[in-house]
Amino acid sequence: MFTLIIGNKNYSSWSLRAWLLMRVKGIPFDEIRIPMYVEGSRAAIQSHSPSGKVPALRHGGTVVWDSLAICEYLAEQYPDAGCWPADQAARAEARAVSAEMHSGFQALREALPMNCRRRVKGRPVPPPVQADIDRVCSIWRSCREGFGAGGQFLFGDFSIADAMYAPVALRFQTYDVIPRGIESAYMEAVLALSALQDWLADASIETEVIAEYEEQT
Repeated sequence: MFTLIIGNKNYSSWSLRAWLLMRVKGIPFDEIRIPMYVEGSRAAIQSHSPSGKVPALRHGGTVVWDSLAICEYLAEQYPDAGCWPADQAARAEARAVSAEMHSGFQALREALPMNCRRRVKGRPVPPPVQADIDRVCSIWRSCREGFGAGGQFLFGDFSIADAMYAPVALRFQTYDVIPRGIESAYMEAVLALSALQDWLADASIETEVIAEYEEQT
């Protein structure tokens, strides 16, 4: 049995990535939610995660403490679940765009922090943030046009790549970023996922407030 340790659902984009993959792929798990940035939270997280960060996945005696590493581990544990595309070229691109999300888009992360409960309109977008938004839309468009014919998602069926970009779709919704064309349809498909709607329902009733994420909005 898997146990996934996550942070606040309203704010923790990295927690969402692993959680969403497991829910969409029907991988059973227990969930431990530890609110972030409150007294005792770091110690509580470190009792599960050597990095002191969420998410972390426990599976027997194995602990994995990074979102993309968790997704890769799950892909190995469930080789028939379609965590990565079956086609080699599609799989290579899915890994590349997932890694790009994992390591990049710093301007977007800092200027548009994940905050599922808020809606912000008319906020100026600095050029570095717009460049990140444009790159995300380019990725979505390229993947959908090149590999997405079999379904609604980046590579047809839902994959790790979609889990990696789902928090960006939520950020776009929060800050009124409106993609065009095929990118817009993709974003709508992600936001319509029943598992994501469950996450948002839980986020809506959380009581914790992280001031630095609220100040940005």
